[in-house]
Amino acid sequence: MPNLLRPSIVLVCIIALLELPAQSPYEIIENVSSERIEKDIQTLVSFGTRHTMSETESDTRGIGAARRWIKSEFEKISEACGGCYEVSMQRTLEKGNAKTRITKDTEVVNVLAIKRGTKYPNRYVVMAGDIDSRISDPLNYTDDSPGANDNASGMAGVIEAARVLSNYEFESSILLVGLSGEEQGLYGGKHLAAKAVEEEWEIIGFLNNDMIGNIEGVDGVIDNRTFRIFSEPTNPTDTDFQQRMRRYYGGEVDGISRQLARYVYKMTKAYMPEMNPKMIYRLDRFGRGGHHRPFCDAGFAGVRIMEAHENYTQQHQDIREEDGIKYGDVIEHVNFDYASKLTAVNAITLAALASAPSAPKNVAIGGAVQPATTLYWDEINDENLAGYKVYFRETTSPTWDMSYNVDKDKTEFTLKGIVIDNYFFGVSAVGKDGNESLVVFPGEVKR
Repeated sequence: MPNLLRPSIVLVCIIALLELPAQSPYEIIENVSSERIEKDIQTLVSFGTRHTMSETESDTRGIGAARRWIKSEFEKISEACGGCYEVSMQRTLEKGNAKTRITKDTEVVNVLAIKRGTKYPNRYVVMAGDIDSRISDPLNYTDDSPGANDNASGMAGVIEAARVLSNYEFESSILLVGLSGEEQGLYGGKHLAAKAVEEEWEIIGFLNNDMIGNIEGVDGVIDNRTFRIFSEPTNPTDTDFQQRMRRYYGGEVDGISRQLARYVYKMTKAYMPEMNPKMIYRLDRFGRGGHHRPFCDAGFAGVRIMEAHENYTQQHQDIREEDGIKYGDVIEHVNFDYASKLTAVNAITLAALASAPSAPKNVAIGGAVQPATTLYWDEINDENLAGYKVYFRETTSPTWDMSYNVDKDKTEFTLKGIVIDNYFFGVSAVGKDGNESLVVFPGEVKR
């Protein structure tokens, strides 16, 4: 039986049981339009090919036309909200090299729209999609490469999130970005991550959307509820000392990217219970890569959000028919309602993180050979702070399942009767509007 959710289904939620943030997640979800996403995917497909090395001068074909159109859409959205977005292009010249997938001098161009935070303008939450497309030969930049699902779906989701979030103000900045050169070697992500490091951006979460529009898998499953959240377990920038300490104190699945994945999971379960988020415990698909990787490499929290059931006949394929199978990434295979649901998942996550207080710093833990466990952290000086949450879970659980609320004037909390050996622990900061920071796993042990 197909695992389908009828688009007309009405969810009745007991709102009184939830502490709703100022930007209601339900309102954001309701405002995401599958019709607008469909229209944007159609436009992106209409450029024929968006290969990184394709035509740049034409107004109707090639990646040049596509990225100028994306910029114009961001500018229209900004104009409608009184200039609430800073729209720009990041240009980097890649020299041609026969040993790479960029064989001629090529300008890699990212398109950025920043909604500047009211309190923390240099703190960012990022949603990204890829502009470029490809067919069977990664060097073929002339033939048609519609890239309807990979990745016009993700790019259209980014544009739609920009529209919906333009109606709100946030304490932290939100960056909506189209990245280029993904199929040629993650060039756009590498350039933007380098810019973030150079300009000392504080990126608290990077959501990479790569293929969010297919519901019919090559495995025969039809599923418009489930999606995957890929995240690596630990931070690649951890020191040798931090890696050694994990052998004794844990944290093998508690890096910052895994905490971001849990945050996406929690937001989906709380506000979109019809959806089935599935956390995948690896950086990306087996042997493959996405644009969140350069950000993880730079020390930022990054995840990949995508469909659960891929169809390999519809990605990286020349458009053709063989043995009764139609190959090619064409628009007929995209489910726009599903793409809109995953866009909504991104939008509510961006809004919550951008509205939350700073995450606790210098979180430490103590309680060895004691009938209690104590968490410590530095004081947060933020007028939006309502308090903290101390989380704990079974060591085999993928999610934070239990918690205690802690007053905002406290910087430590003791869980009596909780044996430290049997659980993992973390601390988050909670704002007055109910939004939470990412959970922080203890980085120091107090004896």
